[in-house]
Amino acid sequence: MAHDYLTDLNQEQRRAVKHGVKDGSALNSRPLLVIAGAGSGKTKTLARRVAHLVANGIDPQRILLLTFSRRAALDMTGRVKRITGAAMGIAEIDLPWAGTFHAVGARILREFADRIGLKPSFTILDRSDAADLMDVVRHDLGMSKKESRFPRKDTCLAIYSYAINSGATIKATLQNQFPWCIEWKADLRNLLRICCGEAAAECSRLRRSAVGVVGNDE
Repeated sequence: MAHDYLTDLNQEQRRAVKHGVKDGSALNSRPLLVIAGAGSGKTKTLARRVAHLVANGIDPQRILLLTFSRRAALDMTGRVKRITGAAMGIAEIDLPWAGTFHAVGARILREFADRIGLKPSFTILDRSDAADLMDVVRHDLGMSKKESRFPRKDTCLAIYSYAINSGATIKATLQNQFPWCIEWKADLRNLLRICCGEAAAECSRLRRSAVGVVGNDE
């Protein structure tokens, strides 16, 4: 089989694409970490890596191909399908596990939803939904009617996100990142407890359930 998809790769890209493939088989290929900067041909190399794996015996339905944005996912998946299809001499190739981290993660959650106590029809709040929910609670608590202007919904959400992602307390988050909001420390703590306390508890429960699913050998 002619490997035309390898011809426009430089030496390092070709080494990454061919890593672990021996005697026409990729079945015993080991993981490879590649560190590459902007403009170095990462997507081109990934696309040809997938093509090379499939051309050497790997089932495309067992390949996990992830990126961050939808645009990048569409671009990467399109290239992979086009290059792999040409290499294999077929019109279409199915890559069910290619997409964004969020999309594939949501798919896995739906697939195992009943085993972790969720309904497969669950919905996911995006950032704007979360901000709107926080704004409703903020208004119900009378915080939007205070004489001194209370932080807006996007700021409240940013405070919560920073505290969760950094592991910092609300006090430390306000002091170091949002010092203009420090006068509202008690109110913000109450707002976040009401808005996010139940969600945090549910996340903790889901993590414990997920451990049981991952550890189950059935």
